[in-house]
Amino acid sequence: MPDTPHRPVSRRNVLTAALALAGTGALTTWSTTPATAAGLRAYDEPFRPQVHFSPARNWMNDPNGLLHHDGTYHLFFQYNPAGNTWGNMSWGHATSPDLVHWEERPVAIPHDDEEMVFSGSAVFDRDNTSGLGSATAPPLVAVYTSMVKATGRQRQSLAFSTDGGETWTRYAGNPVLDIGSNDFRDPKVFWHAPTARWVMAVAMAAEHRIRFYASPDLKTWTHLSDFGPSGATGGVWECPDLFELPVAGAPGRRRWVLIVNLNPGGPAGGSAGQYFTGDFDGTAFTADPQDAPRWLDHGADAYAGVTYNDAPDGRRVLVSWMNNWLYGEKIPTDPWRSAMGFPRELGLRAAADGAAVLVQQPVAELTTLRRRPALRIAGRRIPAGTARLLRDAALTYEIEAELRPDGARRCGLEVRTGGGQRARIGYDTAGGELYVDRTASGDVGFSADFPAVHRAPLALTDGVLKLRVLVDRSSVEVFADGGAVCLTDQIFPGPDATGLGTFAEEGGVRVDRLTVWPLRSAW
Repeated sequence: MPDTPHRPVSRRNVLTAALALAGTGALTTWSTTPATAAGLRAYDEPFRPQVHFSPARNWMNDPNGLLHHDGTYHLFFQYNPAGNTWGNMSWGHATSPDLVHWEERPVAIPHDDEEMVFSGSAVFDRDNTSGLGSATAPPLVAVYTSMVKATGRQRQSLAFSTDGGETWTRYAGNPVLDIGSNDFRDPKVFWHAPTARWVMAVAMAAEHRIRFYASPDLKTWTHLSDFGPSGATGGVWECPDLFELPVAGAPGRRRWVLIVNLNPGGPAGGSAGQYFTGDFDGTAFTADPQDAPRWLDHGADAYAGVTYNDAPDGRRVLVSWMNNWLYGEKIPTDPWRSAMGFPRELGLRAAADGAAVLVQQPVAELTTLRRRPALRIAGRRIPAGTARLLRDAALTYEIEAELRPDGARRCGLEVRTGGGQRARIGYDTAGGELYVDRTASGDVGFSADFPAVHRAPLALTDGVLKLRVLVDRSSVEVFADGGAVCLTDQIFPGPDATGLGTFAEEGGVRVDRLTVWPLRSAW
C-alpha cells in the first residue's frame, strides 16, 4: 500500500490504491486456511488483547453480519487472508457462546477474481422467503457489498448457508441491487414485522445519505426513501444500522435509532460513529431535532459500529472496529492488526429536556472474567499530585470508580503507568470535559495522528465523576454518566507499565469508591 501520511486514509483512498494493485495481480492471492492453525493460537504476543476479539493473524476491519442463531453469536468481519494491511477483502468469521470467548473459523466468504466482499449484514430467513433453503432448513443469508475489482463499482449481493454458518454459497443471481455507483455500500438488513418485509439501510457514502429499500424475499428490492445529509458530514457515510428501543424513564415510549458511521470527521479526528433518534414508519426515517452531532464514542478508536440481529432477550448489542483509518495500518502489532471493541449493550434513557439519549455498557458477560478484587477504596482524600494505588495492576482489568473533585482543576485515574508511561482518564472541572490523554502511553511514534488528548463534554451529577473503565493490553474503554458518554482509545505501553494511580492538579480529589478487578484472559 502506498504511504500517504499527509492525507486522511479513508476506505475510498485505500480502494483506489487497491484497484491499482489489482491491475498488476498483486491482490489475487488468498488462502482459506483457518488462522487458528497449529502454532498461531498463543494469543500472548505484546499488545495482544485478552478480552477483545482479534484474529490470530492478518488484517481486520469492520464487523459484518452480526447474527445470533441457534445459541451462537456469529461475528463476521472484513478480513485480509493474505496480509497485515487492507486488501483482498473477504468475510472472516468467529463464533462465541457468550460474546466473551471466541473461536475463529475458516474464512466465510472469500474474495475472488471478480469481486472483493465488502461490509454488510446477515439474517436468519426463518420462513425461507428467499427460497435459498427449505421449509425444514431455512437459510442464513448474508447481504454484502460486492466491489467489482475491475471498475470499483459497488453492488449488493447475497450468499447463503444451510449448515448454520459453517459454509457459504454465493447466490447465482448476484447482484440483487445495483444502481451503477462506486459509493453504494454496507447494507444492514432486518425483518420489519409491521410491514412483513425485509428492510435495508445502505450508505450513499459520498452523498451523506442513507437509502432505505424493502424486499419480500431478499432478492428484489424497492427504493423507499432517503435520509440525509444531516448531523456530521465531514467524511463519507458508511456502515448504517437501524433499530428500535424502549426509552427508560418514559413508560411506553419507544424510539428508532439510526447509526451512521463516517470517515473522516469524528470528534477525535478520523473515523467515528454518530447516531440519530426518531421515527421509522416502515418507509422513511424522521429524525428528532438535534443541535449538534451525537457521537457513539468520543475516542479515536470506535468505528463501523453495528448491532446484532436476533440477539436473545431483546438485547441490542453493538460491536465496533477498535481502530482508526488515520493510522490503522501502522499500529505496532504483529502477526495481526486490529481488534474489535468489547461488545456493548445499548439502551435509551430520557434526558431532562425530553430527548432520548443512547447509553452503552459492556455486556454483562464481562463479569464472568473477573478475578477477586485487587483493590477496594472508599472515602479517601488524595492531595494534589499523583498517587500510586497499585504497583502491579496486571495488564487487563476493570475499574469502577466514583471520584469527587475536591478543589482540583483536573483529576482522575492513571492506568498502565511505569517507566515514564501512562494513560490518563481525567476530568477538567473548568471545561466540564471528560478526557483520555494518551500522549505518553507508550509507543506513540508510529503516526503523528496518534498521540493526542480526546475529550467529551460531561456535566457531573452531584459533583461526582462515575466511571467504568475496561483496560486491556492495548486499549482503554471509558464509560461515564451511565454509559451516555464513552471514550475508546488504543494504547501501546511497554510490559513494565503495570501501575495504577490517581492524579489531581491544583487541588485534591476524593475517592468515594473504587474497585479494581483483574480479568482472566478470554483465550
